[in-house]
Amino acid sequence: DKAPLSKSLLLVPSAISILLTLLFQHYQKFFAYNLQAIKEDFQVWRLVCGRTICLDLKDTFCSSLLIYNFRIFERRYGSRKFSSFLLGAWMLSALFDLLLVEVAQYLFGITINSLPSGFLGPVFALFVPFYSSIPRVQVAQVLGHFSITNKTLVYILGLQLLTSGSYIWILALSGLVSGICYNSSILKVHRILCVPNWVAKIFSWTLEPIFSSAEPASEGRVGMGATVDIQRQQRMELLDRQIMMSQVAQMRRQRQQQGGLINWNRLFPPLRHRHNANYQDHRPSEQDTPPPTEVSEEQVARLMEMGFSRGDALEALRASNNDLNVATNFLLQH
Repeated sequence: DKAPLSKSLLLVPSAISILLTLLFQHYQKFFAYNLQAIKEDFQVWRLVCGRTICLDLKDTFCSSLLIYNFRIFERRYGSRKFSSFLLGAWMLSALFDLLLVEVAQYLFGITINSLPSGFLGPVFALFVPFYSSIPRVQVAQVLGHFSITNKTLVYILGLQLLTSGSYIWILALSGLVSGICYNSSILKVHRILCVPNWVAKIFSWTLEPIFSSAEPASEGRVGMGATVDIQRQQRMELLDRQIMMSQVAQMRRQRQQQGGLINWNRLFPPLRHRHNANYQDHRPSEQDTPPPTEVSEEQVARLMEMGFSRGDALEALRASNNDLNVATNFLLQH
């Protein structure tokens, strides 16, 4: 739901890869990522075909699972911004592929004529925002020292994909570097390599109705995790969301009755006042009032890029102690 681009990347390349492997093997040569043909014969079209469809079913399976897990970014940022990231990472990783091959030949004398094909560069690039913006939630502990989090399986899939070929480390390195470059606010790559608004509207009118899914009727029908610990964690997250939504509804009713903005401190009460049993009857003095939290302008800009107003972004970041993930989740649910 709300991720048509991820759904199309999950279905279309996988279907083509299976057909090429099982029925049309004689056409696989047109989808090979042959660097020698690109440089010597100027077959530039291989940069498109060779970097879109996987010819190895194991790579297809791992990359499809990763795209399914990374659908959270399309839901968070929107299809246009998500497609802009994929396009920028795809173009930058193609450049870094050629540079890394030349560096490997110059430093180590390794001649690389071809690389594994597939949509691997942007997939590895998505690990950059996944590492930096998705919070870690501990699910279990092994031997009392090793923590298993909600991100462990994704990293294991990435490691499995990394070890599937001899030169796939070049694609992984170029993808990570391109993800860092696109995510960096210093280089401003996201302002240059982006999908135009008119192109996004065309695809929204034509392809989105095909790959869009209906919103689930209730969250209870969504399948739970495979283990008891994952099921327990998912139930806790669902309960937290329900509590937060009930608090939001209560604050909305109070705002409609009294007018004005939501008192965010009611949702995030200061911890140093909780030890006082008579806190409800006690009005803190001006000396006890905590100073306002300094808000990062970069995080305010990120929230404004998602469509929120500056006032709501400032209040959310102050209330969440400048935690971008908590502020984003609350604003999305609000």
